[in-house]
Amino acid sequence: MKRTEARILREYGPFPGVDTVAGVAFDGSHLWFASGDRLSALDPEAGEITGTLAVAGDAGTAFDGRHLWQIAEAEIRKIDPATGAVLATIPAPAGGGDSGLAWAEGALWVGDYRGRRIHQVDPESGAVLRTIGSGVSGLESDGADRLFCGGGDAGRIRVVRRPGPAATPPPRPRG
Repeated sequence: MKRTEARILREYGPFPGVDTVAGVAFDGSHLWFASGDRLSALDPEAGEITGTLAVAGDAGTAFDGRHLWQIAEAEIRKIDPATGAVLATIPAPAGGGDSGLAWAEGALWVGDYRGRRIHQVDPESGAVLRTIGSGVSGLESDGADRLFCGGGDAGRIRVVRRPGPAATPPPRPRG
């Protein structure tokens, strides 16, 4: 299979008062990003921040369809996106070395960059359900063809079109 390159569609930022983008999550209409002492909601079409929550976040952010989840130091927080209230906390599996967060299959998936692992975590108890070997960093999809990528210390978010499979040439006629 021929490899195709992703194409950057858009870039947001830098944002006032934001030095680092630490995690991104898409809730279907807003792109949420963590920047140390707050979570910000960005309208991806207008490119404008539409709100902020005073919730610390230094690594991955995820959305489960109802709540935001945010890694802060050695814990993962379940957050009400309307109020910013922390509804529950569970331990982060890498004990503060966690690097990315996603929601899938009814569970949290937590990146452990230094350990080069991804942990599937029960969102109620914090128990590690399984572990997969791989190095990871923050990334979110809009469910279609865009990927939102945290820019770390650059304080930016990049939007990248997810590359599709390369076109396969038609079979040669026999003869």
